[in-house]
Amino acid sequence: MEPDHDRPKPPDEGAELAALRARVAELEARPPARRPRARSFLAVLLVLVAAVLTPLSIVSTWAKNQIGDTDNYVAMMAPLASDPDVRAAVTDRVTGAVMKHLDVKALLSDVSPADRPVLDKALSKLNGPLTTGMSDFVHGTVERFVAGDAFARIWTDLNRTAQSATVKALSGSGGGAVKLTGDTVTIDLAPVVDRVKQRLVDRGLGIAAKLPEIHTDFTVLTSDSVGKAKKWFRALQLLGFWLPLVTLVLAAGGVLLAVRRRRALVTAALAVAAGAAVLCLAVWLGRAFYLDSLPSEVSQPAAGSVFDALVGRMRALVRLVVTLGVVVALAAWLTGEGRTATRVRAMWSGGIGAVRDAAGFTGGPVGRWVHRARRTLNWTVVVVAAVVLVVWDRPTDLVTVWIALCALFVLAVVEFLDDDSSPRLAAPG
Repeated sequence: MEPDHDRPKPPDEGAELAALRARVAELEARPPARRPRARSFLAVLLVLVAAVLTPLSIVSTWAKNQIGDTDNYVAMMAPLASDPDVRAAVTDRVTGAVMKHLDVKALLSDVSPADRPVLDKALSKLNGPLTTGMSDFVHGTVERFVAGDAFARIWTDLNRTAQSATVKALSGSGGGAVKLTGDTVTIDLAPVVDRVKQRLVDRGLGIAAKLPEIHTDFTVLTSDSVGKAKKWFRALQLLGFWLPLVTLVLAAGGVLLAVRRRRALVTAALAVAAGAAVLCLAVWLGRAFYLDSLPSEVSQPAAGSVFDALVGRMRALVRLVVTLGVVVALAAWLTGEGRTATRVRAMWSGGIGAVRDAAGFTGGPVGRWVHRARRTLNWTVVVVAAVVLVVWDRPTDLVTVWIALCALFVLAVVEFLDDDSSPRLAAPG
């Protein structure tokens, strides 16, 4: 029987063993790789600190740009002049102040005979007892005045001439129409009372001209924490620019230090969004506790309207940060190599590609360029949408939805134009 020359020779076990030992020796000679535990720990720590600082960043931005800026503050408070609850509270407050100083019997004794016919004509319109009828007459006059444009102008002037009312109250400096007494921020409605006195005189109640100068306060904010806020408000104003920047730098540093940066970006974005959501929950709970702790003489509906106006911009900032966090996390996740993300991208590309093929569209040079720059174009769309959302003045929920829909539409257009003109195999017929 002839030997089989074509059969491969068995490997030299000695040579393989020597090579294996050399390889092991080489690996053992290398310095041990440092485990990235310290690096990962620092990255997680930076992300957590950024999440904790997010609520403070939003509050400091709100304190600096909304409460600390006179024009923004006036724009924030001006709509309250047409709020029904605020109008009702101001009407009751001014009526009570006028009636407190309106001694009908004493004033009637001082009326000259020449004014008696006019007074009798005005009093003939009153029903019921004299004091009750007088109170109803004054209340109706105040109510008509507060419902007019003149009150809206006075309300705006009160807030503007106070040079950012809440800033003056919290800083404790200066006087004027807005002041802080104890733990209560109030607005002096003396200009409203003066205009009401003139309206009463015009309506035939000439004795109203004899009323002295009346100062009455409308409560803007009252809480045990107002006094404490004075200690922190100035610090928040100073940190209004730097604290958000520090928070962003910390979050970016945590992402750059992480071993898996894409996963760290998703985590950081969601952590920042969660920090903003915690602030939203705190504002919601704070509103409920604040209204429950109000004194009985303060109108709860009006106080609720004032509270909502004061924190309205803060809520908008919270929605903005949450939206940006979710969008960044979603974009980072979809561009990753995970199985689900890959499947979602395949569904997106396959669906739009089917529409393109059904339309018989060929991109040509434009399609080839879009194919090469697709990743850059997609991230540009995301960044532009985020910038538009940030610079938009007081973005509402509807504005946020429309910006997201426009961004999705542009991304779909980029995907539709992405055609490298490579030959495709025809489906078997």
